[in-house]
Amino acid sequence: MKHVALWLLLLVPIAAAVHYLLDVPPLWTFVAGVAAIVPLAEWIRRGTEQISHRAGAAVGGLLNATFGNTAELVLAIFVLLTGQADVVKAQITGSIIGNGLLGLGLAITIGTWGKQQLAFKRERASLLSSLLMLVVIALLVPALFNYTERGIFASTEVTSLDEKLSLCVAVVLIVVYAANLVYTLVTDRDVFAPDEPRESKGEPWPLRRSIAVLVGATIGTAWMAELVSGALGATARTIGVSTFFLGVIVLAIIGNVAEYVSSIYFARQGRLALVAAITVGSTIQVALLVAPILVLVSHVAGHPMNLVFDNPLELIAIASVAFVVNAITRDGQATWFEGVLLIAVYVLLAFAFFFATPPPSM
Repeated sequence: MKHVALWLLLLVPIAAAVHYLLDVPPLWTFVAGVAAIVPLAEWIRRGTEQISHRAGAAVGGLLNATFGNTAELVLAIFVLLTGQADVVKAQITGSIIGNGLLGLGLAITIGTWGKQQLAFKRERASLLSSLLMLVVIALLVPALFNYTERGIFASTEVTSLDEKLSLCVAVVLIVVYAANLVYTLVTDRDVFAPDEPRESKGEPWPLRRSIAVLVGATIGTAWMAELVSGALGATARTIGVSTFFLGVIVLAIIGNVAEYVSSIYFARQGRLALVAAITVGSTIQVALLVAPILVLVSHVAGHPMNLVFDNPLELIAIASVAFVVNAITRDGQATWFEGVLLIAVYVLLAFAFFFATPPPSM
């Protein structure tokens, strides 16, 4: 299996050759880039597994989410520099619902297949649910503020106020995320340490090798994601869908495939705490860290982005993640049918985004 994973890495230079050397339609760059991301995701999963054996599920899950989201952050910055803030917001929405619903749903469904259920600590589930509620509130406030101020000030003034409020919200979210790390990894580490099996096949990798694999695979994923994003518009026109749908659904899935691969693998091992740390943890990291960083970077780059989600469907989708994940995880157990329910909610939202009219700028 290891040799297969190595050979599949040849898809990375093949995708680069398709893009840079061959005169082919952008659709082929899109397909080749997507294919190349899959083996890179597998190597991110392997690096995470090795580190989690040494440092535990909390640190392993955090690293997997961080390295997985790094590729997405780089991709979003590229899109931001072209002034397409709406596409970036669509990616943020897609990542939140993709990890929280599709990623967790697939992991629970496949991980519990043939088993009665999987269990994890209720304290961790309660904390994740609380953070998800904060995400919903933090993204609702700018939208409601924009709605109330539009009837009072001119559009230019409202835009300026939206940007200032978004900057304030971004700073608060980053501070909360940092406090969450201190709370779960330092001051209350014993409370959130998972009691689950740690199976290791063969001799563990040296820490330096594990980190090198994670960094290398993440850089490769970011590169392929950038090629895929460049072919996004032409691909959308070719297959007859909107860039809004590709941004929320397709691009988000591609950017987070590493988390999906890892979470399914660890779910089969019965390590649901690590699964939650990867999927729901990645959702929280996108909302509390990645999105605020993008707001700050956008102002420095001269293309200010706010946190106002103009499409109510995006806000409903994000709120759905908090509601459904809280309902399913609050008892500290998960069954395959609950995984199916998560996937079903994601599919319903995907249909809605498919038929939705995209914003004018997209």
